[in-house]
Amino acid sequence: MSFKTALLFPLVAACLLAGCDKPEAPKSAAAPAATPSAASYLDTIKARDKLVVGVFSDKPPFGFVDEKGQYVGFDTDLAKRFAKDLLGDEHKIEFVVVEPASRIPFLQSDKVDLILANMTVTPERREVVDFTNPNLRVAVQALVPQGSAVQHLDDLKGKTIIVTTGTTADLWLTQNHPDWPLLKFEKNSESLQALANHRGDAYAQDNLVLFSWAKQNPGYRLLPETLGDEAPIAPAVKKGNSDLRDWVNQELARLGQEKYLLKLYDQYVRDQLAPDTDPNAVIVEGGEWKPGGGA
Repeated sequence: MSFKTALLFPLVAACLLAGCDKPEAPKSAAAPAATPSAASYLDTIKARDKLVVGVFSDKPPFGFVDEKGQYVGFDTDLAKRFAKDLLGDEHKIEFVVVEPASRIPFLQSDKVDLILANMTVTPERREVVDFTNPNLRVAVQALVPQGSAVQHLDDLKGKTIIVTTGTTADLWLTQNHPDWPLLKFEKNSESLQALANHRGDAYAQDNLVLFSWAKQNPGYRLLPETLGDEAPIAPAVKKGNSDLRDWVNQELARLGQEKYLLKLYDQYVRDQLAPDTDPNAVIVEGGEWKPGGGA
C-alpha cells in the first residue's frame, strides 16, 4: 500500500518521532537576533557564534523533548546540522520553544533567526515571512475515535472539531467552514489530550502527526478526505532576510546530494509507516518541490 493510498484507509498507524544537549528551560524569548540585513545577517550569526532556532517541544516527529530531557526530532536534527555547517559545531545553537501561533511573531520580533517547526507554506504566510525551499510535504486530515459515526469530512458539520491555534487546520476550517464549531488550544499536546478526553468529535492536524499519535493511542482512525491540498513544509526566516534564506536554500541543496533528509527519515519515520511507503511522499530532498511526490 502506498503512502497516499494509506491515507484513504482506517489508520494502521505511524509513529513519526524523533537536538542540542540538555535543553535550556523553554523560553518566551531568546537572545535577540539583529534586524536582518541582506549583506550581513550571516556575519551577525557568526559574530554571535550561535544560531537561534524556533522549534516545537511537543510535536513528534518534528520537535519534542525526550525522556532524557533533550530536544529531538526531524526539524531539531536538521537545525543542528545547519549550526554545524554554518558555525562548525552543532552545539552552537539555541532552541527557543514556539507554539503554532507564535512562530511568525517570534520571527517578526527578532527572537529567533529561523523557524524549523513544521510550518506549512501558505499564500497568507508568504505575505509576512520568507520561506526557504521545502523539506517536507504534508496534508491535513481529521482523526476520530474508531467507533465514531463520522465517516467523511462533511459528517463533521455541527460537531466540535479540535484544532491547535494557528495551524493550517485551524486556518483552513475557519476560512472554509466558519460555521463549524472549533475547540482551540495553544499546544498540540493539549489538543491531543482534549481528543483523548472526548471533549471534541475530531482533531484536525497534519496527517503525519496524527499517524504518530494514533499508533501510540490505538482506537482512532483518519477520515479519508484531506482539508485542502497537499502542501510543502519549509523553514522560515524574517521577511526580507534574503541572506539567511539563500544560505538555507544552498544548504538544503548540498544536503540533498548526500541524501541527508533520507537519513532523518530512516532514523525517525520509516519504521512508523507502511513498509512500502515511498520516502519521497514525505520528504523533499534537496529542496526540490514536485507536487504529488515522487523522485
